[in-house]
Amino acid sequence: MQTSLAEFIKDTPQGREADSILRKCVHCGFCSATCPTYQLLGDELDGPRGRIYLIKQVLEGAQATAKTQLHLDRCLTCRACETTCPSGVQYGRLLDIGRAVVDEQVGRGPGDSVVRKTLRNVIPQASRFTPLLKLGQLMRPLLFGALKRKVPPPAPTTAWPVGAHMRKMLVLDGCVQPSLSPNTNAAAARVLDKLGITLVRAAQAGCCGAVSFHLNAQDEGLAYMRRNIDAWWPHVERGAEAIVMTASGCGAMVAEYGHLLSNDPAYAEKAARVSALMKDVSEVIAAEIAKLTALPSFVSRPASLAKMAFHPPCSLQHGLKMKGKVETLLTDLGFQLTAVPDSHLCCGSAGTYSILQPELSQQLLKNKINALTSGAPAAIITANIGCQAHLQSATGLPVMHWIEALDARLG
Repeated sequence: MQTSLAEFIKDTPQGREADSILRKCVHCGFCSATCPTYQLLGDELDGPRGRIYLIKQVLEGAQATAKTQLHLDRCLTCRACETTCPSGVQYGRLLDIGRAVVDEQVGRGPGDSVVRKTLRNVIPQASRFTPLLKLGQLMRPLLFGALKRKVPPPAPTTAWPVGAHMRKMLVLDGCVQPSLSPNTNAAAARVLDKLGITLVRAAQAGCCGAVSFHLNAQDEGLAYMRRNIDAWWPHVERGAEAIVMTASGCGAMVAEYGHLLSNDPAYAEKAARVSALMKDVSEVIAAEIAKLTALPSFVSRPASLAKMAFHPPCSLQHGLKMKGKVETLLTDLGFQLTAVPDSHLCCGSAGTYSILQPELSQQLLKNKINALTSGAPAAIITANIGCQAHLQSATGLPVMHWIEALDARLG
């Protein structure tokens, strides 16, 4: 694709990156075949190729419009197009650049601005999110229908292992997972404890920055990233082996720290180191599988005959490029997984998308639940808290992180 970027962005870091990404696109349209919104709406401008053209026009000097903004807003940022693209177009990065420019030119209406600011001020802040969630749970018996399904019942808090090992890894609590699914990180800690690894929660580490960054408050998102780096750095200097992610959405964001902070002289080197240390919990388990399968608790407790459906989050398979790896790991560990049609497609959660684009989100959720339940599983397992909560709102089957299923097997 030939480009001629406008003066306002051409010589900026964002402009140079956008230019490089745009020039990789060969207009093939393979991305449309795996784009969830294109499949639902059938509009070229609601697929990656059309959105790339819209962003290109704006970066070349055309005035962005509310229609431009709408088509970019409808994108889930699932990055399925990146997995499909034969040319390696980094669409997600281009979209972040394009959305920032479009929002600056078009602005937001008062209502939309309030909603987005509220999301940024509540979701990443556990001190605000948790009390509001508890209030909703308290009122849940009085709620009906879709509203009741959106408020999850209280989840039990389970014990972390006591004691410490020589091997230590950091784990990110995140912003909403400790309230929505406190057992997830506790289960990961118990499993790794059996493998001689202590999971350490760093005080002051919190939201990974994705909520703000993808709502175009990019400076705010970068501030969250710097805060996490500051919280983790003393542990990194003391030899922490890895920074473990039990939410693949956070993992995909932390994997980008090195790139996003590459122009910050105070944080560039540390950010690159943090991104290099980031591991999805499945990568840690896979590296220790021989030790795990030799554990008496593993040998004495064979896998249940109950079938499970695994939902691979977009952030796992497209963001972290780990398509099929967790499924292989679970199969190697003896779990029976059902076949899930169109497993590459998004469930519709996508961070704040389910709130900002509820109609499209619900269509995707319905399709995903139909696919996941088509093999008559006893439970649904996944790898990201956003997907977990979204899926649970639409099914009576238990939905959990797969590490919880492994922890249960180990007793």
